Amino acid sequence: MRFTARLTAASLLAAVATVAVGAPAHADRYRDDQWYLPFLKIAEAHAISQGEGVTVAVIDTGVEGKHPDLNGNVLRGFDTVIGGNGDGWGDHDGHGTGMAGLVAAHGHGTGARDGVLGIAPKAKVLPIRTVSPKGDGGGDAIAIAIDEAVKRNVKIISVSQSAHSADSATEIQAVARAHAAGVLVFAAAGNQPNDRYVAPPGRYPGAVAVGAVDKQGNIAAVSTRGPEVQLVAPGVDITSTSRINKDKGTQYRRGTGTSPATAITAGVAALVWSKYPQLTADEVLERLTRTAVDKGTPGRDEDYGFGLIDPVAALTAPAAQPSPSAAAGTPEPGDSPARKSDRDANAGSFSLLLLVIGGVVLALMVLAVVIGLRVARRRGGGEPPAR
Repeated sequence: MRFTARLTAASLLAAVATVAVGAPAHADRYRDDQWYLPFLKIAEAHAISQGEGVTVAVIDTGVEGKHPDLNGNVLRGFDTVIGGNGDGWGDHDGHGTGMAGLVAAHGHGTGARDGVLGIAPKAKVLPIRTVSPKGDGGGDAIAIAIDEAVKRNVKIISVSQSAHSADSATEIQAVARAHAAGVLVFAAAGNQPNDRYVAPPGRYPGAVAVGAVDKQGNIAAVSTRGPEVQLVAPGVDITSTSRINKDKGTQYRRGTGTSPATAITAGVAALVWSKYPQLTADEVLERLTRTAVDKGTPGRDEDYGFGLIDPVAALTAPAAQPSPSAAAGTPEPGDSPARKSDRDANAGSFSLLLLVIGGVVLALMVLAVVIGLRVARRRGGGEPPAR
């Protein structure tokens, strides 16, 4: 089902201050502009995982699938609004392509050293368009996009589109269905910090609201705070891919906000899930939150949530230890409860047999002593004691 786009857009795209960047003689300048790559130690993370086997749905303005930095990593997706090709390809704005690039761009040129490098360059992107040149489909369009992503068996959904509006029951239910299906839903916290109102769908149960930090790792001035924030990631002066504008010679952009922070976090989740494919969605999130760098007030807070995402720590930390209550009474590997019960029963029977035998032996020994004493008395009863 697709919605006719509304001219009065209800959504607030969570990236602001976006600037189109022209194509230079040497495109590798864009890689140099990606300050967040060394900041997050992405080269070290890529030596461990690059996101193979994981698909991330990007719910946004569509994706320029023919971008040289994304070529081969963009699947045929879906449109929830009228005005696109029906498959999520193409991007009138460039915002969705920027988010896709942060997730899965692989660069281009010799050694892929030119252009933009994403957090998970071997992951795939499923583009789902909820915004067209005519406007957006609102919360219902996002809800349908989430449901469609779940149907397509994605592991992760990244929503860098939010609306400062009343809660939507339809959207709440879609997020709940995604969580029940084992899908991680990352959503931008929003760019209205003074309101301290985390925007939908990030505020809903089952979603992971993401805030933004600056180049020093401090909470970005634009980042919305609130109790629903769980993680933060770089979100200031973020260079990424954009729509291809041949007239202006541009295909890259730079932006600030919780949008890019969300896409970066989704990319880190793809790295972790690729490294540990046996994990559940909740277990992947547990790794991300447990290994996040605590910022601000000790412990979870409304500015940073659990802290700043740490890709290398999330990939290398030991598994979470089970609680003592869970560990108590746990059978050893290879022991089924039935086998353990049989073994305990056999051990009990053997102990009883030993007890019976021991009792018989003891009784015989006592009897022998008594008989011996009586015989001794009869032999010496009429003789006086020796003098």
